[in-house]
Amino acid sequence: MSSSVSYRLCVLDPQAHLFEVTVTVAQPAAVGQVLRLPAWIPGSYMVREFARHIVQISASSGKKAVALTKLDKHSWQAAPVKGELTVRYQVYAYDLSVRGAYLDANRGFYNGTSVFLSADGFENDPCTVDIDAPASKALSDWQVATSLPALDVHKKSGFGRYRAANYDELIDHPVELGRFQRITFKACGVPHEFVVSGVCQADLKRLAADTKRICEWQIRFFGEPAPFDRYVFMLFVGADIYGGLEHRASTALVANRDDLPAPGLAEGEIGDGYLRLLGLISHEYFHSWNVKRMKPAVFTPYDLNREGHTTLLWAFEGITSYYDDLALVRSGLIDEKRYLGLLAKTITGVMRGNGRTKQTLADSSFDAWTKYYRQDENSPNSIVSYYTKGSLAALALDLHIRHETGGAKSLDTVMLALWQKWLADGQGLAEGEWEQVAEQATGLKLGQFFDKAIRSTQDLPLAELLATQGVSLQMVPSDSPADSGSVVDSIQPAAVRPTFGVKAAADTLGVRLLQVLDGGAAQAAGLSGGDVIVAVNGLKASDLDKAIARHQVGDAVKVHAFRRDELATYKVTLQATQADTCRLSLAPGAAAWIKQ
Repeated sequence: MSSSVSYRLCVLDPQAHLFEVTVTVAQPAAVGQVLRLPAWIPGSYMVREFARHIVQISASSGKKAVALTKLDKHSWQAAPVKGELTVRYQVYAYDLSVRGAYLDANRGFYNGTSVFLSADGFENDPCTVDIDAPASKALSDWQVATSLPALDVHKKSGFGRYRAANYDELIDHPVELGRFQRITFKACGVPHEFVVSGVCQADLKRLAADTKRICEWQIRFFGEPAPFDRYVFMLFVGADIYGGLEHRASTALVANRDDLPAPGLAEGEIGDGYLRLLGLISHEYFHSWNVKRMKPAVFTPYDLNREGHTTLLWAFEGITSYYDDLALVRSGLIDEKRYLGLLAKTITGVMRGNGRTKQTLADSSFDAWTKYYRQDENSPNSIVSYYTKGSLAALALDLHIRHETGGAKSLDTVMLALWQKWLADGQGLAEGEWEQVAEQATGLKLGQFFDKAIRSTQDLPLAELLATQGVSLQMVPSDSPADSGSVVDSIQPAAVRPTFGVKAAADTLGVRLLQVLDGGAAQAAGLSGGDVIVAVNGLKASDLDKAIARHQVGDAVKVHAFRRDELATYKVTLQATQADTCRLSLAPGAAAWIKQ
């Protein structure tokens, strides 16, 4: 395979967190080759300005320097040359998230969108990338993990030359470098790798076995064969981190090291942390079908220079969020009651945000670039998540279809129809096309459902729909500040507690208000997000719930708080906790849809 564009990446200085990248264009544009770095990465809908991390950049042709002119924030144009053009640059890599690039003396990681300039006019041409082994003897035991197709690599370490059919493929295979633990398994005959970096003690055989069950259920759900020849999970573990980003044949994950299964964990035992990790794995793997292949038309192809707006993120992220937990129960990792517990928490989380009464799911999808990914202290009052409410809309749609068709069809029917459509034409979905396919697949008129669930701010009729499956839902006041919803044998009335109506965190001075909720006691008293409460009724503030535990609804408390460097006094009249906590109860033998 000849390459009109070739790349080379090396570890330049781990202590300074610098990669060095060269890109060589064999036959550059006669008027001067333009090169660009993406402004955002697919799957994370915010312009992130990756080019700000380019530290130095220069160009040459043969032994002669070539002038570079910067055209905008992420584009350069080289002066015209005869012969090949080579551009060399350094990338500062110290972003521990799954979206960027990272390098230190212990580990390296990068997404192609952070490090590889595209060459205008050659985006659809095949390319190669040489990943060089570090020159330092201290890093001589480093290895490479990636789903990029190998062309000529060292069998043990993985360093060497890789290939990509085009630039889009090049940037859709992240790379993990360093010392890591690796375990392999096959799911429906497809080789899978699980690579874990970071300090941890874990039962990786258990992790691989449980992940295999998830993968096999999802492959069989959409139908064999899987849409990839091999798949790589790349997990970095640390403290207080969580997230994932999907790719066509791999996923990058970060999670708390304590969420990994501990050695000696009893068979079938899954703690809350491990369950959260399995849910993340399930979510990103499901994206292999739902968004990496089936996707909005605006993403086919991606324009990584600017925002790509769509009203359909609820269908690709929300529905994926619905199936990620369903896959856990349908693959036999958890039972129906554990699943309903997860559902109760999701319902509670959505109902506790007033943003659901102000923003539709369609608008939430469209405005992801400026609202969901740029949240502030007022976000719970102004936006709704297309992930969480989107998953509830998927649940509602699933139950609605099942009820209207007497159980003959479901959301599964729609997803399989969408997959068959993609296999047939490989095209993205126009803004109204998802709903058209749903109607065709089910034989139902669903316009009224979508108008209410997606294009209005009405609450979803979950209680009525769940009742058709033998599940009772009731919203009640929380039992305690830690109560985020649950499954119960019978729903009992809860005692009413006083509340400030805030989300807060500890601060060196007292308690910092992260968010002040609409209509709550703190907002009515004049407190705002960012204020730091230092005293309640003359006593140092460290825990607001404890500070008001002996008070009654309607009591007035005196609060001293800093706003910036100004101290003020507020009179807060405590309000009653709202009926915003979900209780689900399951009738014996009911909810067959969960495992169907």
